[in-house]
Amino acid sequence: MSFAHRPTSTCAETAPRSAAEQQLRIDLAAAYRLIALNGWDDLIYTHVSAAVPGEPGRFLINPFGLAFDEVRASNLVKIDTEGRIVGKSEHPVNATGFALHAAVHLARPDAVCVMHLHNTAGIAVSIQRDGLLPASQHALRFYRQLAWHDYEGLAFTPAEAARLTESLGAHPAMLLRNHGTLTTGRTVAEAYVLMATLIKACEIQLQAQAGGVPLVVPPAGVAERAAEQLRDGGAVEGALEWPALLRKLDRIDSSYRD
Repeated sequence: MSFAHRPTSTCAETAPRSAAEQQLRIDLAAAYRLIALNGWDDLIYTHVSAAVPGEPGRFLINPFGLAFDEVRASNLVKIDTEGRIVGKSEHPVNATGFALHAAVHLARPDAVCVMHLHNTAGIAVSIQRDGLLPASQHALRFYRQLAWHDYEGLAFTPAEAARLTESLGAHPAMLLRNHGTLTTGRTVAEAYVLMATLIKACEIQLQAQAGGVPLVVPPAGVAERAAEQLRDGGAVEGALEWPALLRKLDRIDSSYRD
C-alpha cells in the first residue's frame, strides 16, 4: 500500500479481451465485492491482482480511487510489471502499491492471484510475538505453511522485495508484521478462500485470548496430520466454494459482472 499515487504511462492499446481474460475479470471483480461485503477493505487501499492468461507480464488491478464495492469487470485496469497502464483506462492505478504484488507475481509463477489486505484481525495477530497459534482447525490449515515478513515502512524497495519473496518461498500465505495479510492462489477463488480461512483463524484466536484463560493447542503430531488433511493433497482450493459465493453476490448485486 502507498498513500501516494505515482502517475502511470499509457501503452498502445491491446487486442480484444479473450474469454479467459473476461472470466478472470469477473472473478477478480467478485473478489473485490466480497472483500467489501465482509468489511475487510480499508477505504480505497490494498489490492488484489491477477495475472492475465496468455499475456506474460500483464496484470489486472483495481482502479485507484474507487471503493471495492464499485469495482466491476469492465473497470479493472490492465498494467505491466512496473504498474504502467496497458491500453486505455479512464482510471489511474496505484503503481507504488502494486510493487509488492509485482514482486510476488515475478517470484512465484504459480501465484496467478495475489491478495493483500489490511483486515483488523490479521493485523492484530501479526503484532503478537507468537503470531498465529495452531489452536483452531482454521489455523491448522496454515500449520508450517505461513510465512512472516517484518515491517520496514511504507516505501517498498527492491531490497525489501527480495527479502519478502525469500521469506514467502512456496508458502500460500504470509502475515506481514504490523501491516496485514497476504495470500496467493492458482486462481482468484483459491486466494480468496485462503484469505477467508486465515482471517477466520485470526478472529478465533483473538476471541479465545479475550477470555483470559490458557488456550488448548493440539499436540504437534495431531496438528501435522490435520494440516495435511486440510491441504487435501495440494488440490486447488476454492473450486467448490466459489460458485456459491458468486451466487450470493448475484442475489445481492450482479453489477460486478458488467
